[in-house]
Amino acid sequence: MSDGKGDVWVEAGFAELARSGVEGVRVEVLAKNLGVTKGGFYRRFADRAALLDAMLERWREGRAASIAQQTSLDGEAPRERLRAVIQLYSERLNPEGMAIELAIRQWARSDGSAAAAVASVDAARLKHVAELYRATGLAAEEADAQAFLFYCFIFGQSLLFVERGPRKRSQLVAKSAEKLLT
Repeated sequence: MSDGKGDVWVEAGFAELARSGVEGVRVEVLAKNLGVTKGGFYRRFADRAALLDAMLERWREGRAASIAQQTSLDGEAPRERLRAVIQLYSERLNPEGMAIELAIRQWARSDGSAAAAVASVDAARLKHVAELYRATGLAAEEADAQAFLFYCFIFGQSLLFVERGPRKRSQLVAKSAEKLLT
């Protein structure tokens, strides 16, 4: 996988995962979607399980690196960094990314490897956001609780269909998010 040749298969796997869940990630389907033969797949992966492992690893590494970068202070105040992360996830809806997230979480309900990847990502997310809250002066236990509420809000708001239109939705999200920053 380090030569990048499997990347197209992994990306196709994510697209199919978002569309139809882990059951839909099948070599035949991916080859058809890519317009290639299955032979190319088997030159890169031993089997479907190897592809699924590569997908979980890519997702886990990508999510952990992403939250580390998003919560890096880089001279910014902790509350401003928290505000920026809330803005990132609430103003720029990413339906494909959310579909992948939900599909991996569904997969994790019945697969130990997927569950371990989700647990690892959740731990990284909570750790980095709790560090920001600690930097605002909260004690460790309070910071951990705030980080938990933060992620409940981030994911929960993205799943709600608010019947207010995009502008009123963003105003509601912004007003709600302020509660996480005080």
